[in-house]
Amino acid sequence: MPSHTHSVALQNPVIAPVIERIEVAMYKIPTDLPESDGTLAWDHTTFVLVTVHAGGERGIGYTYASAATAQLIREVLIDAVKGMNAMAPQAAYTEMWKRIRNLGRAGVCSSAISAVDCALWDLKARLLGIPLATLLGQVRESVPVYGSGGFTSYTDAQLADQFSGWAQRGIGAVKMKIGREPARDPERVRVAREAIGSAVKLYVDANGAYTPRQALAAAETFAQYDVCWFEEPVSSDDLEGMRFVRDRTPSAMQIAAGEYGYDLFYFRSMLAAGAVDVLQADITRCGGVTGFLQAAALCEAFHVPLSSHTAPALHVPVACAAVPFTEVEYFHDHVRIEQMFFEGLPQLVQGRLQPDLSRSGNGLELRADAPLANAEPF
Repeated sequence: MPSHTHSVALQNPVIAPVIERIEVAMYKIPTDLPESDGTLAWDHTTFVLVTVHAGGERGIGYTYASAATAQLIREVLIDAVKGMNAMAPQAAYTEMWKRIRNLGRAGVCSSAISAVDCALWDLKARLLGIPLATLLGQVRESVPVYGSGGFTSYTDAQLADQFSGWAQRGIGAVKMKIGREPARDPERVRVAREAIGSAVKLYVDANGAYTPRQALAAAETFAQYDVCWFEEPVSSDDLEGMRFVRDRTPSAMQIAAGEYGYDLFYFRSMLAAGAVDVLQADITRCGGVTGFLQAAALCEAFHVPLSSHTAPALHVPVACAAVPFTEVEYFHDHVRIEQMFFEGLPQLVQGRLQPDLSRSGNGLELRADAPLANAEPF
């Protein structure tokens, strides 16, 4: 019998909603105390909030960057994604990268794309009526955090108070800033260790302040206080220097970096150089959910664990879905800001954050009173 090819028409085909509207807002939020690390000092954080609308739902994303980030979203990215399929965030992600071709990938452009991409993935999950962690393929119920602060501008008493407070809340690791006054670092590390006791892990972050040989000397001293994580001992742009330090530090001390990674090409170079024991990625910088999952895939290929940088609430759903993931940075500034702006935050229980699977999307909703009085809109 002759064969026949049939074209089957769908009855009542489902038409995917299109992206209708994108809104951007910026807020300048003062720190509660003066803050500094090994290479920078600041007294405020700029918070860029994106909401994307389609099909009667709203998706939320954000980044911590400059006012230029919001300007770029308004002038370039809104036109790039408006009218696109709201159920296909990766298509919008690709289109955004095309639109910034002549502007450069890193920095402001990637931060802007990250905020929009996070909002788009949140929107898709809400349109489906499911949690974002479920949409992404959840592999763990919760993720451990490490308390992050210990700024070089803090007095020893402020440092000890912050760290002991985190330890008392059941957080199993804390991270402090070093490198601004290298001669003071050993004493500050001693103060931190005394404040948290022997059971809590102690991490240090130089933000690239040391030379390779300075970093090695510091690592030997820090090992006396059981420091087991040394973040960006030298500039992460110096991959040879990072590898030099990694190859020579005590075996119990992991070298971590990656917070300044804006795309998968950066992460691939860092991993291929053997520069880190733990790769860090920041969902608000590296291309949002899409970029974070790309970083996770690279980590799997290189057999290197993945950790997130800052923005704890935004990271929780993707952290629960990324196979090589280890821990979320519970960063002091961003915890404050997320509590100011959102309800539905994942709750910290015995040092772990767990997504609320009774809420769709990333679970976040803008507070009725956000922004608060101490958040200055631009």
